[in-house]
Amino acid sequence: MPGKNLTRAEARDRAALVDVDRYDIALDLTTSDTTFRSSTTITFSATQGASTFVDFIAESVQSLTLNGAVLDPATHFDGVRISVPGLAEQNTLVVDGTARYMNTGEGLHRFVDPVDGEVYLYTQFEVADSRRMYAVFEQPDLKATFAFTVTAPAHWQVVSVSPTPEPTPEPTPESTPESAPVEGDDTRATWVFEPTPRMSSYITALVAGPYDVVRDTATSRKGEIPLGIFCRRSLTEYLDADNIFALTKTGFAWFEEEFDCEYPFAKYDQLFTPEYNMGAMENAGAVTINEIYIFRAKVTDAVVERRALTILHELAHMWFGNLVTMRWWDDLWLNESFAEWASTTCQAEATQWSTAWTTFGTHEKDWAYRQDQLSSTHPIVAPINDLADVEVNFDGITYAKGASVLKQLVAHVGREPFVAGLRHYFKKYAWGNTTLPDLLGELSATSGRDLTAWSRLWLETAGVNTLRPVVETDDRGRISSAVIEQLCAPGYQTIRPHTIGIGSYAVQEDRLVRTGRIEIDVTAERTEVPALVGTIAPDLLLVNEDDLAYAKIRLDERSLATALAYPRGFVDSLPRSLVMAALWDMTRDAQMRASDFVDVVLASIPGESDSTLLRTMLTQLQTAVGSYLDPSHREEVRSSVLGRVHDLAGSAEPGSDAQLQLVTAYAALLRPADDTAYARELLQGSAALAGLAVDTEMRWTLLTALAAAGAATEAEIDAEQERDNTATGRERAARALGAMPTAERKAAAWREAIENDGLPNSVVEAVGMGFGRASDPDLLRPYVARYHDMLESMWSSRTHAIGEAIVLWFYPRALADQDLLTATQAWLDGHADAEPALVRLVAENRDGVARALAAQERDARV
Repeated sequence: MPGKNLTRAEARDRAALVDVDRYDIALDLTTSDTTFRSSTTITFSATQGASTFVDFIAESVQSLTLNGAVLDPATHFDGVRISVPGLAEQNTLVVDGTARYMNTGEGLHRFVDPVDGEVYLYTQFEVADSRRMYAVFEQPDLKATFAFTVTAPAHWQVVSVSPTPEPTPEPTPESTPESAPVEGDDTRATWVFEPTPRMSSYITALVAGPYDVVRDTATSRKGEIPLGIFCRRSLTEYLDADNIFALTKTGFAWFEEEFDCEYPFAKYDQLFTPEYNMGAMENAGAVTINEIYIFRAKVTDAVVERRALTILHELAHMWFGNLVTMRWWDDLWLNESFAEWASTTCQAEATQWSTAWTTFGTHEKDWAYRQDQLSSTHPIVAPINDLADVEVNFDGITYAKGASVLKQLVAHVGREPFVAGLRHYFKKYAWGNTTLPDLLGELSATSGRDLTAWSRLWLETAGVNTLRPVVETDDRGRISSAVIEQLCAPGYQTIRPHTIGIGSYAVQEDRLVRTGRIEIDVTAERTEVPALVGTIAPDLLLVNEDDLAYAKIRLDERSLATALAYPRGFVDSLPRSLVMAALWDMTRDAQMRASDFVDVVLASIPGESDSTLLRTMLTQLQTAVGSYLDPSHREEVRSSVLGRVHDLAGSAEPGSDAQLQLVTAYAALLRPADDTAYARELLQGSAALAGLAVDTEMRWTLLTALAAAGAATEAEIDAEQERDNTATGRERAARALGAMPTAERKAAAWREAIENDGLPNSVVEAVGMGFGRASDPDLLRPYVARYHDMLESMWSSRTHAIGEAIVLWFYPRALADQDLLTATQAWLDGHADAEPALVRLVAENRDGVARALAAQERDARV
């Protein structure tokens, strides 16, 4: 719709006219199961005589008054904006409207639990969806206080930013055809919340429904802070509240000490919510978290560690983003990069996960490196022209590259000066909005360094450099010359400063033992390493030892041979992870055959105890097999890999993390014509693998594998869904049906998610995941044209969350061939004027296929 996509220029101009004092928002959640009543009173000052607009995406507006004068909604409201002319110096705008519940994970999301029929609501406002619940100046620099009054069923929990007050019982109005009461108990009550501190609208929140709650307190600098953990009643038996509370309290203590700043809000609730698009959201004092982090079945150690990081990340946002907020979305990194750095540092220093930075390097930096090599790469401080730009910018650069660069900065200026700068920053800008120069000014003052050049090279330019050792030896085996070459990313000419470690490793029996380490600054295209000259050439020279730098790394010829010969040689997981990352990057860059990478992964898996590294290797193995192998021998290699993974699963320690991951990987590799008897027997219980829990999730894993292999029926999937009659069961069934290798099921999946628009966000994603799991890629060939033909009309009619899910999950990437690349490039060439966010997502799909084709061509060369 016109006006829905707020531009930076519009936001800047509006901020120059308006200063918002407060919002008083009254919501009635008892009027209908599709809409709710929203009444907003905005008190603000403005430039006398000016005109502006207020954001409100709503079904209708019943009345508008500005300073007591009635405005005609038909004239002033277009469905997304309310025009407000003739402003006074002091203004009161009252908007009475009807807003719509969403099922897309945006705005006020409404969910009905299939277990007990209860209704659960939650909000998700970032980037700009508070306007779906109330009328608002939707931009982060127009902070105000927010006072919510909420009428809802009396048996509900109602949670917002401010502490929940005691409700007042309300009479139930007689229902009308237009205003039917919600399901369940028809007794109503009203909760009147105290005003919040001054904040941006995107971190306000409302969560309502018959949630179960567990309560505790955390000791903070300003006293005891009430804590709450909420979840749906049907999930309460799986909630491990004690673990979450303990981690939260650890975070409170660590962050307050590190930042020398008390927790900013009156309470801290964590609410696990259904059908959630992201991992979590840092609503002030009312954090919403994806229900995947309530474990109803056995999960990997990597997932448990990831949940801990997510909890700490959102808590860090109470300072980074909530207490101090970016002025506009081009400084989103001030929120996300800092929260990522702070949460990982806290996790490494204050919790059981002391190797959190190794996990970060294995998983998060891999995400960053992949993102930074796409055609859509951008600086950490990204140019954000409008809301559509930022909606696709919650990516590996904003999060993981930013945190990597901050880790480098800490090493560059020192931990104490860095933390001192943060402390000054929080004191100076509390409850305000900032930009990059504000932060750099504080860090420069405390470190005594001018960070302008550093910022230009690291924050304001895009792309990732490659560091490559060039080593020459004499006839005695001693190094006669050692140089680190720094290569620029294709299309970029930025040479950056890196502080790196260089580790020397020697083969001792079957181990690679570090015999030396030096640290140097790499600042040019060629950096001499005199400390290595004259030393015996090591069996393996590892650039970026200890993972200090953000850069791709390469191995010299001797080191590469050693790495391939001793895949399990490293005692510690960090150097092993760095070498595997280098090999994977070489494979992706078509500098190493995918077949060779498959061999080294299979040799590396036995005995691997680092859960995240194992998960990463198995994911890369599946990508290499499915997309990077030469098609002429892909099936032969896949069949061999399937057998090997089967054997590794069988020999893994009973009940171990590795066993769980390997059985899951085995199931993902099954195809039609494979022997599926083993998977069937595990599912039925006629065969047992010692220690393997064939729980609810494992049953779905095995059944989906059988479905994808053509060895399960729709009736079996229906029966399993009846057995697991939950929201998650519904999603798993949708994925299993979509994975079935028939033209009819692929067509049904396409029709359900794309031609119809009633599915909730989580089911759209599940259907797409099944659709894309094509045991026979030719099943997807008819959808190459259909995919590209529907893009623009789909994008214009769906919300961003649904549109992005469809662009991602329904792209027929399993084909990974020239025809798909040609079709996607033709669409891009013919739609240069399409919505930039859509073009970016399609281009990223194209980039993946182009990389796969280059890898396939390299794999074909022996």
